[in-house]
Amino acid sequence: MKTLPSPLWIPISVSLLTLACQPRLQESTLTPLDTPSISPVTETASPTTTPPATATPQRLVPEFEHIVILIFENREFGSVINNSKMPYFNLFAGTYTLLTQHFAIMHPSLPNYLALIGGDTFGVTDNCDFADCYIDAPSLPDLIEASGRTWKTYQDDMPEPCFLGNTLRYVRKHNPFIFFDPIRTDEERCRRSIVPMTQMDADLSTGEMPNFAFITPDICYSAHDCALELVDGWLKEQVEKIFTALEAEGETFLIIITWDEGQGDHSCCGLPEKAGGRIATILISPQVKSDFQDATPYTHYSILRTISESWGLPLLGHAADPETSLITAPWK
Repeated sequence: MKTLPSPLWIPISVSLLTLACQPRLQESTLTPLDTPSISPVTETASPTTTPPATATPQRLVPEFEHIVILIFENREFGSVINNSKMPYFNLFAGTYTLLTQHFAIMHPSLPNYLALIGGDTFGVTDNCDFADCYIDAPSLPDLIEASGRTWKTYQDDMPEPCFLGNTLRYVRKHNPFIFFDPIRTDEERCRRSIVPMTQMDADLSTGEMPNFAFITPDICYSAHDCALELVDGWLKEQVEKIFTALEAEGETFLIIITWDEGQGDHSCCGLPEKAGGRIATILISPQVKSDFQDATPYTHYSILRTISESWGLPLLGHAADPETSLITAPWK
């Protein structure tokens, strides 16, 4: 296994707990000045004019070629930061950029997932029965495709592409894409883009990783059901392989590690007084500041807004709210 090729990478040995459930680890325009004419008594010089120069405004967010999200389950900021059971998570947090004031939208899981790709919770307030939560609305994948880019969600332990049910390890409530009618009801599109996580290794090896990838661990590796030591080892394995493959391609990329919700009801940024809690979000990229902490208040809508800004996409739902901060501080 290769380690991250960043000079900031420091390998750490971790002993993972052996669990009964463990199956595997795999512009401004410048106005020119006219040249003054010399007195005709001596000689005449033809005035010269320099064409106006247009300054390209500095981008607020880099235009990444790949954006990858890995999302975990149900841990408050203080339960994972500086937790000795998650040394790799904390190594990433200390080596790259940590968002220290990021808040989830509400409880429970599903509304937060919907907010991340749809800009709204669409009236969903629980992990409801499947048919009751179908949503006929645009989502981030629609905008990504319209821009000529590609996307996939890699769902750990999903038995087949576009699977509509649940298994012991895969749960649809952690797969927001399957709830949107324009995706689910287009069978070819659904099977192409909602796929088991086993397909990610093949895409990485052939250089076919999509522009946008949304990775959901199964119910164990997400920290929903299993110990943090096991989660941390799974995280290390996935981040290393993604970082190594994308850096080898010489492309710009951003890896976002986040959580769906915390264990408290902390809030900010126009959310209700009681929201989804404070969560630890890490930004990993050669283009983020090293060992940097950003204390700007953010929500899941901020992630959606930042992706849209990077790729020049329209803003969906609450991503356009004045209270939704764009993530700008971490970029080099």
